[in-house]
Amino acid sequence: MTSSKRETERKYEAPSANAASWLPDLTGVDDVVSVVEKGLDELDAVYYDTDDLRLVGASATLRRRTGGADAGWHLKLPMSGDSREEVQAPLSDTVPDSLRDLALSRTRGLELRPVVRIWSTRSTRHLLDSEGAVLAELSLDRVRAESLLDTTTRASWTEVEVELAEEADPSLLDLVDKMLHKSGIDRAGHPSKLARALEETGAGVPHPPDGRAEIVVPGSAGEEVLNYLDEQVRTLVSLDPAVRRDLPDSVHRLRVTCRRLRSTLRSYRAVLAREVTDPIREELKWLGGELGAERDQEVLMKRLGSRIGAAPRELVLGPVNARLQVWNVARASEARQRTLDALHSPRYLALLNSLAALTEQPPLRREAARKPEKVMVKATLKEYDRLAGRVAHALELSPGTERDAALHQARKAAKKTRYATEPARASLGKPAKRLGKRVKAVQKVLGDHQDSVVARDALRNLARAAHAAGEPNFTWGLLYGQEQAVAEASERELPTAWADASKPKLRKALVH
Repeated sequence: MTSSKRETERKYEAPSANAASWLPDLTGVDDVVSVVEKGLDELDAVYYDTDDLRLVGASATLRRRTGGADAGWHLKLPMSGDSREEVQAPLSDTVPDSLRDLALSRTRGLELRPVVRIWSTRSTRHLLDSEGAVLAELSLDRVRAESLLDTTTRASWTEVEVELAEEADPSLLDLVDKMLHKSGIDRAGHPSKLARALEETGAGVPHPPDGRAEIVVPGSAGEEVLNYLDEQVRTLVSLDPAVRRDLPDSVHRLRVTCRRLRSTLRSYRAVLAREVTDPIREELKWLGGELGAERDQEVLMKRLGSRIGAAPRELVLGPVNARLQVWNVARASEARQRTLDALHSPRYLALLNSLAALTEQPPLRREAARKPEKVMVKATLKEYDRLAGRVAHALELSPGTERDAALHQARKAAKKTRYATEPARASLGKPAKRLGKRVKAVQKVLGDHQDSVVARDALRNLARAAHAAGEPNFTWGLLYGQEQAVAEASERELPTAWADASKPKLRKALVH
């Protein structure tokens, strides 16, 4: 069993071991009307990581801590700005499986072992508002650290930590920061106690492989593509724990990340050797497919539920909601298990390692050393040409299943074209962004059409089941008709959306 909270804090270098005497009076800072002493805590934390320190290298930490009000296991994952998410598990002798799984996208399966032990004598003060609510917590920590790796070197220091209460205004941190700075208390040079302990005890610091720096030409097409791939791989790694915990929209976002990676590796084959990237693309396709079952069911259930909710009550005949819920439970449970099975599989672990190797030691081709503009334009226009052919083919067909399939293929091509413009924005700027925006509008029209195709197929199956059970079919037929109308509207809208996206000036702007 785990729980989590958002932690927003800043750390400061204490001017001396007697830093308490240097602390300014924070009463009157924003809404702070009083500062209350809360006493001392003795904290004892053992930090775990891989031998090559993959967690701290990814700005994450895992510790087992005793003492204080929140004794237990804590996995801290990076968020934006000064925030981190802290996932907690009860105290136990070994790393909980739940936290080991949440760390897997960063450890990539390597064994977790104790690396540093940190003792802190903590003096805590609460910053309170006029109603006595806690706005922030200020801690003065006297720290001792010991390496648990190859050495037993020790280090000690004193630091100040200010943690914002969950509901407090983030601007309070800036105001406290200003007051501390005026008193000679500056921001810490390390992001965490662990990072400082690793350095000062000589236990080591994570060193990313330097092979990439030797082969990537600064300002080249290769650098531009790799920077985008780095961003997407980091996104995949950070979304993995969210998907395992079933957080809202996490499956969708991870699936989109897989698509972005696949499309980039396809579009920029001139930059990266396809004998390396094609197998990775296949594995990303596999992962996206496994995630797709859960995501598609989420979308379909929301769509059908909304349709039923919007229908006049007199037109909802029979146990329509009950049948929809029963249908969803079985499918959603199966789809969820499929997602979890994929994330626990050796195949997924191998994919993580392949992506790490791809970005650390990229298989660059000759085009990678060229200036990015021509390379990015060529790749983008190549995807655009494929899209143009798919749209033209679909528009030539008469309405029906063949046209539905062709429109779905055009939708896929629109996504690839849009994703091709994203890494190109660094060098091509606004023209790439504008083209991507217009193509996204085409993708949306085609997406609405495909969602209707999928919904109509589900409605046919639900109607058959209702008929077999002797239930009225009227409502299912009504919903089917609504979805048919949506599809027809999308088909009417497509020519206009495509006319906007296919204007020659959008493509000409890429090369000027």
